[in-house]
Amino acid sequence: MGHDIRTYGGWRRRHGIGLLGMDTTATFIALGTAMVVIVAAAMAPESLLYLLPPVLIAAGLGLVRIGGVPVARLILARCRWWWNCRRHRNQYRAGVVVDHPRAFQLPGVLAPLTLLSAEDGYGSRYGIVWDRRSGLLTATLRVVPASTWLADRKDADTWVASWGGWLAGLGHLPMVRWVTVTVDTAPEPGSTLADSIADAIDSNAPQPARDIIDELVATAPAAAADVDTRVSVTFDPKASPSAPKDLAEAVGEVGRTLEHLASALSGCGVAVVGRATAAEIAGTVRIAFDPHARGEVNRLLNGPRSAEVLGWCDAGPVTATEHTDHYEHDGGISVSWGWHEPPRQNVHSDVLARLMAPGPFPKRVTLQYRAFPAAVASRQMQQEVNAAAFRAQFRRRTGRDETARDSWDAARARQAANEEAMGAGVCLVSMYASITVTDREHLRRAVANVEAAADTAKIRLRRLWGSQAAGFATTLPCGICPPELSRRLIH
Repeated sequence: MGHDIRTYGGWRRRHGIGLLGMDTTATFIALGTAMVVIVAAAMAPESLLYLLPPVLIAAGLGLVRIGGVPVARLILARCRWWWNCRRHRNQYRAGVVVDHPRAFQLPGVLAPLTLLSAEDGYGSRYGIVWDRRSGLLTATLRVVPASTWLADRKDADTWVASWGGWLAGLGHLPMVRWVTVTVDTAPEPGSTLADSIADAIDSNAPQPARDIIDELVATAPAAAADVDTRVSVTFDPKASPSAPKDLAEAVGEVGRTLEHLASALSGCGVAVVGRATAAEIAGTVRIAFDPHARGEVNRLLNGPRSAEVLGWCDAGPVTATEHTDHYEHDGGISVSWGWHEPPRQNVHSDVLARLMAPGPFPKRVTLQYRAFPAAVASRQMQQEVNAAAFRAQFRRRTGRDETARDSWDAARARQAANEEAMGAGVCLVSMYASITVTDREHLRRAVANVEAAADTAKIRLRRLWGSQAAGFATTLPCGICPPELSRRLIH
């Protein structure tokens, strides 16, 4: 007897009323330029000798694409990178012994951040990352997901449906800006097992037995993995209906909203362990910058005075240098990717299992969700449907045939609008992955490992050329959102 296997889909690339792969603004600029050329040709044909060369050059820079990116944007990014390197903005050197209030500032996009410790209302404390530039607050929930491989198919379907409902609920919380889900895996350093065995072993035990135990402890890290899953929620206090007057009131509002989100996560196939403390957040950032410190940091976090030992000043690197294709930092070299294209077909619930599974190198895979407010989602979906209809009408007027991808995209736009009308949420989804090695000779192997795993997950990852530091920071529990950073640069 056969049985049905449920598949999932519903994602599509966001499109405006753009033609020939251009966005809406570039399309109107191109149409305006074409009108100017037509009017100039009708009134003064000799002016075309001066107009056509720059127009053709601009069209080539805007329409010719490399890896899906216009040549003009690539040239602009390269010029910015060259200028910043000339001014040494891609390098960071911490002033470890400098008596200065900014001596322990983190590098790059992490520089405006600071770490707060707040009361959770139940006698415990948790950490909040505060962006002093934008005022955003990010708190992190530590969760333990259930494996879909060991669960009944109906349970997995229920978890996926509950997760969709949880994301849809974000549209009714104007204070929530985005949610970052990260799976952090690494080979177990062996310190936890070694400490446990050292405390439990009997000093009077026979030496041969102790030698066997020592050998087992020494070989265990090769077969074990350290897995940490976290859900970081970024809040904007200015968007809260209660309009908090100061930082203390904003933190209190964050705590109340976080409690509601944590309780709703229980039906999504994860067990919420608790809120990450300030020491745990600082330790996570420290381990990312210095993989050799994993064992020491884990030992400190399990100690009774972790809050006093691990602080924000201990999280950052001593040195860091960003290159176009990798990021060098204390004790490690990292490479980061961004989600270039989602699967083109429906997939199973465990499609990302291979990409997120532990491997021979420390790796972090992040999914970031930016939910549209419920009042905006309907209008946004209607704009997507109208844009697809406009492109179809333009093809008919110009005598171009509709491709299979155009037909699929229009159907997806209508499907998304119908699902939103039935109560589904609408999110902008992005993915980031970062892998770290401690030996440069292993870098090529680590890169191949991630890209091969992405192929099995039916997604396309694109290396973040010239944005390695930002991609690296996005996978940390600090509330970094690359699209938001780009918007700040534009404005």
